[in-house]
Order: sequence, then C-alpha cells, then structure tokens
Amino acid sequence: MTGVVFVHGTGVRAASYDKSFARVRDGLERVRPDVRAVRCFWGEEHGASLGLDGASVPVRTGNRGAGDPGFDDDGDPLALWALLEAEPLAELWEFTETARGDDGDTGFAPGRMDPWETVADKVRALSLAGVGDTARPGLRRLVADLAPALDGAAERVADEISRELGGAPYTEGVGAVAARAVFALALNSAETAGDIDALLPVDGADRDTVVGALTDQLGGADRGGVVSRAARGVGGRMLNSYLSPLSSLARTFRGGITRGSVPAGGDILRYQARGAGVRAAIAAAVREAADGGSPVVLLAHSLGGIACVDLLADAAGPPPGVELLVTVGSQAPFLYELDALTSLRRGAPLPAGFPRWINVYDEHDLLGFVGGEVFPGRVTDLRVTTRQPFPRAHTSYFAHQRLYDLLGPELPR
Repeated sequence: MTGVVFVHGTGVRAASYDKSFARVRDGLERVRPDVRAVRCFWGEEHGASLGLDGASVPVRTGNRGAGDPGFDDDGDPLALWALLEAEPLAELWEFTETARGDDGDTGFAPGRMDPWETVADKVRALSLAGVGDTARPGLRRLVADLAPALDGAAERVADEISRELGGAPYTEGVGAVAARAVFALALNSAETAGDIDALLPVDGADRDTVVGALTDQLGGADRGGVVSRAARGVGGRMLNSYLSPLSSLARTFRGGITRGSVPAGGDILRYQARGAGVRAAIAAAVREAADGGSPVVLLAHSLGGIACVDLLADAAGPPPGVELLVTVGSQAPFLYELDALTSLRRGAPLPAGFPRWINVYDEHDLLGFVGGEVFPGRVTDLRVTTRQPFPRAHTSYFAHQRLYDLLGPELPR
C-alpha cells in the first residue's frame, strides 16, 4: 500500500497538525482509498521556542502612526475578504453609515415594528443546521468548526444592527453584508477558542456555501461574495483607522507579539541553522511508510517542502522508497534561486536519483512559488485556486477538494 507522508510547514504544533492531518487523510481517502496517510510531525521537537522566556525582547512604548490612504479593491472579491479578515464588522459599519444618511429622516412611524429589529431578530436566529450535510468533507469540517461560535457572532452582528440602524430608513442589501460579518466573526472566534497554532484552512467554495446559506436565511442575495459598494468605500478609511495605531500597539505589546510569532518565523530560522533534526524526522517517517517495500510519497507544505528537497538532494542520496515528492505552497524553488538551500547550490542540477516532483501553488499565496522554470523538465507545477486572500491562501490548500482530485491519479500504486 502506497504511503503518503504528510510533512507540515512552519509554525505548526500538535493541535493544528492533528487538524491538518485529518483533512489530508480524509481528502486522500476520497480519491485514493488504497493509500495510507503517515504522520510526520516535527514541530514539537525541532520547532523554535523562546528558551529564555523572551529575555531578549526589549520593553518599549511609543506612538508613531503609519497609515496608507491608498486602497483600491478594484472589484476583487478577495479584497473584501481580506478586509473582513482584518476587521469582521468593517463592511457592516460602512453599510450602517450609508443607510443612516444625512437628511435626518428616520423613515420610522411610531406604533410600527422597526424593520431593523426584524432584521436583527433574523440574524440572531441564524443556523448552520443542514449546511454540513454534504459529501464535501472540507465543508463538513468548516461547519463543525464554526457551529460553536455562530450564536455569539450572530448576537454581536444583531446588536450592531439594532444599535446603529434602529429608526433609520430601511435599505436593501443588508442580508449579504450581515451574513459575511457573522461568518468572519465566527471564523475568528473559532480560531481563538480552538487554541490552534495557525489559521483554519478554508476553501473559498466552502466559505461561499456557508455565507450563501446564511444569506438565504436573511432573505438576501449576493451569494457570490462580490465586493459591495460599501466595501470599496471603507477601504481607505479602514486602513487609516486600524493600521495607523498598529505601530504604537506593536511597540506596547511587543513581547506578546514576538512570542506569538516565534513558531512561524522562528521555525524558519531554526531550520536554516539546525535543520538536520527535521530532515532526520522526515527520513524516519519515510522508513515507516516504506516498510515492506511500499512506494512512498512525500506530501509537504511550506517549510516542510524545503526540508524534503534538502533531504532528497543530499549527497548521501534520498531515503529508499520515495517515488514522488509533492510540495504545496513551498518556497524551495525560491530558496534555490537565492542560493539558500542547504543541500543544493544555485546552478547545480537536481541529482539523478531525485524522485518525480509535483509543485502545487495558489497565485494568491505569496509564500507559494513555481519550480518549472527553475528546474526545467524536473518539476511539474500545478496551480489551484482556494479563493482565499493571503495569508489564509497559504493555509487552505488541504481544505481544497480540487487538490486531491489532481493528486489522486498521480500517486503511485
């Protein structure tokens, strides 16, 4: 039975690896039930940590803004979701400002039910029941992750609508805006409450299905996540309002920010200086997968792809049994171009014994690179589209069902 060794990337610890491994296992099982997923979790033993409890971090305060008034989403739906990643209520705030208007006419008649209270009540009643009843495992997992946080997110959006729009003339289009706000808040809450180490992988199609179901319950339209006029207007003010204080906040809370960023950034630095342990962990997982002569596939994300390329290009030769390397959202070709790979200098070809290499990337993932032009004839680049903005595009590959459809026929039997 072919063994697929899943090698994680930077910043991953036990909780997020377990979630990602389950996604990979389920995705592979759907397209190739004859393969076996094999764990390769190196983050705990070989990942970075502040060994002196942050003794090197200075305590500083200050106040210097750094805003950027230039913002133009150009009608791109990813711009809206990138905005909601930064502030889930941003679009709703702009909507309420537009709906209130400047003429002072409330449009509300005493003795009649305020239409905004009706909207708020519908938001509070939002449910994900039945949304996860699907053959798509990524959608089922997303619904399961969001469900515990939905009520709190819906209550917050409903309160915002009641407080800011009560008594104002009713304006069409609030359904889709409210649905996106609830989704963004619930996702943010799920990640915080889950105490995981990375952004939850979310495929754009699954996101739009959930948002569409919520929009339908609110009697709205605009199911495709299209950027609204409100979102286009809020961009410049949003950046000024929220990015300006960032410098000050970053200085004030530098210790916590540094500790939070250590797994992601520190793993990269530690690998460059002490990467032998990671490569040894991968080699051990290959030996386990190859037990009995089974073919082995290395499926590696981000930094894991760099480590696999270094292992397979080492002068000692690749571990026996590896027939296919699949790098996903990896920087290995980029590091080769920088002459920064450990085992392969720029200008040197891939060794003759290097296995077949498939490199998967998403154009919206700023940490994903292509290898076909770097290693002509030795790398096959496959582009996928998770329909997520960066940085979530970098973490969402393994929630994207198309990835497994592409890989299924490529895995050795």
